[in-house]
Amino acid sequence: MTDSKDGQPAARSPIPSSTILLLRDGPAGLEVFMVKRHREVDFASGALVFPGGKVDRRDADPDLLERARTAMPETDEEELCFRIAAIREAFEECAILLCRRGGRLIGATEADDIAARHRDRLNAGAIGFGDIVRAEDLVPACDLLVPFARWVTPVNLPKRFDTWFYLAAAPEDQVTAHDGREAVDSVWISPLALLREAEAKRATVVFATRMNLAKLGRSATVPAAMAAARADRIVTVMPEFGETPAGPVLRIPLEAGYGVSEVVVKDIPRP
Repeated sequence: MTDSKDGQPAARSPIPSSTILLLRDGPAGLEVFMVKRHREVDFASGALVFPGGKVDRRDADPDLLERARTAMPETDEEELCFRIAAIREAFEECAILLCRRGGRLIGATEADDIAARHRDRLNAGAIGFGDIVRAEDLVPACDLLVPFARWVTPVNLPKRFDTWFYLAAAPEDQVTAHDGREAVDSVWISPLALLREAEAKRATVVFATRMNLAKLGRSATVPAAMAAARADRIVTVMPEFGETPAGPVLRIPLEAGYGVSEVVVKDIPRP
């Protein structure tokens, strides 16, 4: 990282990343799938988070992009890469495979068989998602993902991400399972119930996750959440640090749709 002209360290470029909010309707309403990060990972260790991670260079595999484009022919390469990364992360971390074969969404038995053949090698980095797609003649169902939010880590923090958040209805006949490596536990939970757990200090939830849980919690069902996301305009959020008489705050754009522009947060990381 080089210094800027005024002698201050230049901002690090954010790493392109994707996060997927897998949704289902439970007995009491909308639920979202959360994984608990291993305490040894380099981001949000020990926290409950939505599955996700960095966009891999192999997510831009030309054949993988061409297959993905059949579901979204007008979509540019950059957006396809973000969506492919979200689908890959769902498979890596949750064993959910949002792909079609022969025009039909993969079912539970097929997903289990594909996972048994490929998931360990994918998680180990020995193969890319494109290798699985070719071997199994799959088409990534990028059209099933609905953009929900975009967050960029504040300037001058040591590690920065440019993250797209996507909603997707979990296939009814596929079973979620955390990977046991980066994610050591998992749970289906109401967004508002998890916020209450975090408020009571029974769960660790980072700021961006907390804000997106609150936004998601406005919807009572999966169809309602998907419809609300489709109707929303995505406004990129890059929180800014501030000080107020009430304590340190993070400021976000009011037009991003979270209902607030300033949130008091304790123990926030500082540049």
